[in-house]
Amino acid sequence: MIPLGFALIILIGAALLLLPVASADGHSAGPLTALFTSTTSVCVTGLVVVDTFSYWSLFGKIVILLLIQIGGMGVVMITSLFMAIIGQKISIRDRALIKDSFNLNSMSGIVGFLKKVAKGIFIVEGAGAVLYSIRFIPMFGFIKGLWKAVFTSVSAFCNAGIDVLGPDSLVPFWDDPLVLLTTMFLIFFGGLGFIVWFDLSDTLKKTGRKKGSLYGYFRRLNEHTKLVLTLTVFLILFGAAVVFLIEKDNDATLGKMPLGYKILNSFFQSVTLRTAGFSTVPQGNLREVTAFISCLFM
Repeated sequence: MIPLGFALIILIGAALLLLPVASADGHSAGPLTALFTSTTSVCVTGLVVVDTFSYWSLFGKIVILLLIQIGGMGVVMITSLFMAIIGQKISIRDRALIKDSFNLNSMSGIVGFLKKVAKGIFIVEGAGAVLYSIRFIPMFGFIKGLWKAVFTSVSAFCNAGIDVLGPDSLVPFWDDPLVLLTTMFLIFFGGLGFIVWFDLSDTLKKTGRKKGSLYGYFRRLNEHTKLVLTLTVFLILFGAAVVFLIEKDNDATLGKMPLGYKILNSFFQSVTLRTAGFSTVPQGNLREVTAFISCLFM
């Protein structure tokens, strides 16, 4: 059911992107271009064969944004939420499918879980859009700035890496801590997974106002959360250190940046290797050893 659901969404997305109204020049995109773009959007890979910024019309970009959101949230979750909204009863079979999709231990409280997930997603994406708006609205105007903020926030949270800012990803923002830190925050939280989210939240509620160390709080988390957090933080720190040491003297990437920005962009490069797809330095200019290590991290 899950792969069939993804295949159906991909085909619907490709059909919409084939419409002449989806292209900026008013001509229908090629079938392979439409299918590839739909697939990369739903599967949030970040690979594109045409420039998203200039090739697609507003309609096409909205379709791509919806496909990214569906892919990030999951077809099963979108379908189940829609059923819950229209008041249709979720069957035992559907509950079992949701349980398998999210690797849950029980089928009890499935609807409540889905609502919590949806609420959490839109809160985090909304916060990202607000932070991006601080920078993008003065640059592009209110409507365009808000649109770019929303699109970038959804794309970053879903780890899609597709943007409508321009042809060079986030390279023009290499010296903008607000944009870079917001993107890193969204990638990090989007990659943790919903189970980790709720364990962090539930443990914090159980701990309440009891005074204790951060280590004490960490010990109360379940083993899955501990493993995810430990490995994620380790990989980010180690990756940033490797990128900094190898690229700090490469004038085509970090070499000409002040020390603080070298560190910030090293961390960004490490975080984006979590399959986010964004970049603040031209990836083709990375030294071969950095590119090889990046492959291992990805």
